[in-house]
Amino acid sequence: MHVFRSFRSLSIAGLIVTATFVAARAAQDTASSGDPLIAAFKSTYAASVSDAVELVTGKNGTMRYDMKLMTGTNLVGRAVTSLARPAAAEQATPALAVKHSVEIIDEAKPGDVGVIVMEGTLDIAAMGNLMATAAVERGMAGVVLDGAIRDLWDVRRMGLTVYARSRSPRTAVGHYATVAKNVPVECGGVTVRPGDIIVADEDGVVVVPLDQAARVLEEAQAIDDRERGMYPFIREFKSLQKAIAKFNRI
Repeated sequence: MHVFRSFRSLSIAGLIVTATFVAARAAQDTASSGDPLIAAFKSTYAASVSDAVELVTGKNGTMRYDMKLMTGTNLVGRAVTSLARPAAAEQATPALAVKHSVEIIDEAKPGDVGVIVMEGTLDIAAMGNLMATAAVERGMAGVVLDGAIRDLWDVRRMGLTVYARSRSPRTAVGHYATVAKNVPVECGGVTVRPGDIIVADEDGVVVVPLDQAARVLEEAQAIDDRERGMYPFIREFKSLQKAIAKFNRI
């Protein structure tokens, strides 16, 4: 009887989580449909966007190689940011350790991407299951962490998309305090400003500067179009060199 009740409870909890995730995903899709840039970037690839950012801005827009997909799927959305720094224990209280990170989640619009930076460490968790629960309920597209994630098993169960540089069970409480929100931050080696567009998939995370997003999108779409033309050409002629010469693309 106890075993039956346990399985029944787990099933009910699973249904609740699934329903919550479906509702949150619907909110994200609604937000995207009202934002033409976001909707258009969802039809591109992180690799094409990475190339396009460099072509348009002359700078790298791709985060470090160790910024990995921990759970979830591809990600496109506008950035909201939080910054945390090492702090003495009296300044790294439970409230202050995550204050601004919690605020950006509680204030997030559906489809936003939280970008949380823990300066100087990959051993401290920037987010766990409580913040993830709030992010799902707010309809956020996902979160990018320059730091660690914890409670990964539970965050994965919720369906939230998270990219992070590491994973660790260690808390920020007593060690770190958030110092600012919605300011420019250095995340994975790239500057992220509030409102910048984050494009991420299993290849990595790319930051598109908001003020040049339209040009980057146009270039990324052109890259995608050229590559779509190259695939049948390569298959027909069985030659990558001929394709490169014809399409001027590698």
